Amino acid sequence: MYKRVLLKLSGEALSGTGKNFDPDILHGLAQELKEAHDTGVEIAIVVGGGNFIRGKTVAEIGIDRVQGDYMGMLATIINALAIQSALEQIGVDTRVQTSIDMPKVAEPFIQRRAVRHLEKGRIVIFGGGTGSPYFSTDTTAALRASEIKADVILMAKNGVDGVYSADPKKDPTATRFDHLTYMDLLNKGLQVMDSTATSMCMDNHMELMVFNMNETGNIVRAMKGEQIGTIISKEEK
Repeated sequence: MYKRVLLKLSGEALSGTGKNFDPDILHGLAQELKEAHDTGVEIAIVVGGGNFIRGKTVAEIGIDRVQGDYMGMLATIINALAIQSALEQIGVDTRVQTSIDMPKVAEPFIQRRAVRHLEKGRIVIFGGGTGSPYFSTDTTAALRASEIKADVILMAKNGVDGVYSADPKKDPTATRFDHLTYMDLLNKGLQVMDSTATSMCMDNHMELMVFNMNETGNIVRAMKGEQIGTIISKEEK
């Protein structure tokens, strides 16, 4: 079992059709996180904001890239607070830390304080991305995982159980990889995370597991170290 993990969630993972939040999804996520937390694993979360706003949408309506990125950062904080509320309703102690100072809403991100919360058994949710435009929440996950010295980044996907040679929904011949290196991602052009996040994970020897979060129990299984998706690391295994 991993001792400390960083779970990367997309904003879309929290939404249903035509909704920003699906109550059933939030409740189910909280229950799985509680089950994993009860095993003793230290859990940090980075969540995206795609259920509210996406970069492509911002570009289409003519909003400046920098402004659009700040809008996305605020969306991730809304999602972080939603996850916090769902967890605390079932008795899990949490803290939200943001890269953008808003002391009436959440704590500022302080690396030592985040680690101390984890050591005390609290789930820490990071909102606000990196705090700077032009960086994705994938990069945020790589950065925060390195800062808190996580054992692994668990990248939860919607309905996709790993990394494939092609889009399995479009190409029936696509095959799933059990293991890849970060150089494989860059050389093969596999769209797992952006190149900045990939390079950061590679430089910091951070392991990554890509798995399907839609299957009940997978979050717990991933945190126990079961290989239920694709493992990505710096070196070949």
